[in-house]
Amino acid sequence: MAKRIKSGLKRRRQNEVRRLRNRAVRTRVRSAVKALRAAIAGSDVALVRQLLPRTVSVIDNGVRKGVMQRNTANRYKSRLTSQAQAFLQAK
Repeated sequence: MAKRIKSGLKRRRQNEVRRLRNRAVRTRVRSAVKALRAAIAGSDVALVRQLLPRTVSVIDNGVRKGVMQRNTANRYKSRLTSQAQAFLQAK
């Protein structure tokens, strides 16, 4: 059996906490994006207007927390915004 090194045990505890925190943030981002896409598909104008700024904010929060790269977040925001604008222009 390997020795139980204190620093290794501490790193394992830290990594577990960080993994759970990152998972929560990533889930929040994915849920917000999914909700906005569902609102666009469901033709709900008021909901799209309400969810777009919130979704962009949640994506930016994901970048600040380090669970998403900045360019990836910008790509998501750009595509979602253009989809929402096209939907709103059509309505």
